[in-house]
Amino acid sequence: MNILTIKNLIKHNIMKNILSLTLVLAFVCCSASAQIQVHSQAPVEKDFVGYLFPYFLGNRVHQEAIHFAVSMDGLNYFTLNENRPVLDSREISSTGGVRDPHILRREDGGFYMVVTDMTSHLGWDSNRAMVLLKSDDLVNWTSSVVNIQQRFQGHEELKRVWAPQTIFDKEAGKYMIYWSMQHGRNPDIIYYSYANEDFTDLATEPKQLFFPQNGRSCIDGDIIYKDGLYYMFYKTEGHGNGIKLATTNSLTSGQWEEIEGYKQLTDDAVEGSTVFRMIMSDTYIFMYDVYMRGEFHFTKSTDLKNFERIHDVSMNFRPRHGSIIPITRWEMQRITDKWGKPEELVVLPNNPVLPGFHADPEILHSKKTGKYYIYSTTDGHPGWGGWYFTVYSSDDLVDWTFENVMLDLRSDQVTWANGNAWAPAIEEKMINGQYKYFFYFSGQPVAGGGKQIGVAVADHPLGPFTDLGRPMITESPTGRGQQIDPYAFTDPVSGKSYLYWGNGYLAGAELNDDMTSLKTETITVMTPEGGTLQDWAYREGVVVFYRNGVYYFMWSVDDTGSPNYHVAYGTTTTPLGKIEVAKEPVVLIQNPEKRIYGTGHHSVINIPGTDEWYVVYHRINKHFIERRRGPGYHREVCIDPMFFNEDGTIKRVVPTN
Repeated sequence: MNILTIKNLIKHNIMKNILSLTLVLAFVCCSASAQIQVHSQAPVEKDFVGYLFPYFLGNRVHQEAIHFAVSMDGLNYFTLNENRPVLDSREISSTGGVRDPHILRREDGGFYMVVTDMTSHLGWDSNRAMVLLKSDDLVNWTSSVVNIQQRFQGHEELKRVWAPQTIFDKEAGKYMIYWSMQHGRNPDIIYYSYANEDFTDLATEPKQLFFPQNGRSCIDGDIIYKDGLYYMFYKTEGHGNGIKLATTNSLTSGQWEEIEGYKQLTDDAVEGSTVFRMIMSDTYIFMYDVYMRGEFHFTKSTDLKNFERIHDVSMNFRPRHGSIIPITRWEMQRITDKWGKPEELVVLPNNPVLPGFHADPEILHSKKTGKYYIYSTTDGHPGWGGWYFTVYSSDDLVDWTFENVMLDLRSDQVTWANGNAWAPAIEEKMINGQYKYFFYFSGQPVAGGGKQIGVAVADHPLGPFTDLGRPMITESPTGRGQQIDPYAFTDPVSGKSYLYWGNGYLAGAELNDDMTSLKTETITVMTPEGGTLQDWAYREGVVVFYRNGVYYFMWSVDDTGSPNYHVAYGTTTTPLGKIEVAKEPVVLIQNPEKRIYGTGHHSVINIPGTDEWYVVYHRINKHFIERRRGPGYHREVCIDPMFFNEDGTIKRVVPTN
């Protein structure tokens, strides 16, 4: 059972707007002033779970339209929308038909698509235009027709504009559109132009991109960047038809190295090649349209020069020239919500719930807003070097929206620390009739030394947060370990609030009414003694909650970079009492068979008014489990239900993908 089942398979459009062009104005408080920070929410590769294949069907007018298909493995594809168009060619083109769709993920996470504006029944030399499309979500598209003959001078003899594609030119910092054109009786030439900032027009005069040594026709260019080189696959037209390869280190230099021989592994006529890299892999798929047979051939390579045929592929449709990109779970959910989920498509993964790398999640249900919030360590930085905290919000624990960077240790917002923004905690507290939010965190002091714990305060879960201006915990009550991993808990019995912390030890103390200082006389070392790395030896990441008269203490065991990193628990009868370790203490641990590793440093949430509980935790992303890849700082946030036995003991949580 997973959270979607528990929530009655809530109809959702997961992470809407998260992976599109998201320039977030994260206002952060600096004394009385505010700073503006811009953060892009482009996905990281580990979040890709499948592939999107835009294509067209054939040479009849009703077939000259954009269709979508999807795959979970990059080799077996299933059409969406019952193989009907996802966009109406009559609405987006000047000819009533479009062909050769090429899709590109923008640098900010959105999408561009370009297509040939053409219907073949008017003749192969009948078109003069292309269509530029853009989208933030793969569902809603805007389009612009660019007629080369009308837009630019000197193209009176232009006969055809074929197979446009887009690539981000790293040198120019712009999006380049390239395509083939024929003028009069001259050869087909691959040209380029840079798109304008809105991707609604070509901003520069078309220039020749590729200069083949033999000066003959070239069409269907397809460029991919790898290890400092641009690899362009192109079709030779009218002279030994096939797909060839040329490389360059500068797109507009005119200097291309042409690689000997044809790259297709068939004697049949081919065109419309596309190349993409498999997710989290060094393997590239080079596929091409064997158009006389009505099929695509797939080949694979690691160097983009030597290829091996793949036979174990399938499609439940017969596509023509298209392109393929990897997509995230949220994007897959969005397009299958829109155009239907193919019966053959496997169940989409349930976790992680946040895009990108995050760790040490703290979850809050706010009485003020009625929403849920996740605050976390920003991960993916070598040496746990993140310096800011983000916040995501949700109405239902399923759809999570990035809100802002709510605390930045490298800004004027925090003056005493400048890095290692780790393991946050937050507490909502009613003070003088108003809700206040106390955000506890650990950071690296500017003055040096070991980690220390600070606190920032706000009137809203999203901030702006004002730091206390100094750390509130600077020393260990045991004389060892780090001052990290704070956790705040308000006792529903007494109304008193407590703070717990420690790495290598566990300490707790009652907070003063200001919630920003400790009653030092109550500081208690509570470390559960004993245990091993296989069961309950205390390391860090304490969590405290109350249920049916019992105080539950949970903590993480082992090193955060270890696949064995897991959660154990015990109970007490008071907030600062001696912890009695459970007879079966392990609550959450790895499942190597499912490639789930390092499940720990969590928080717990109870759905208000119910006995429904969830554990919010991080795990090591499966692609980074090798020590050389930094598993300890490539973690992702997951949510799974937590259940209790009749005697109040916690059942072992089943981590899900």
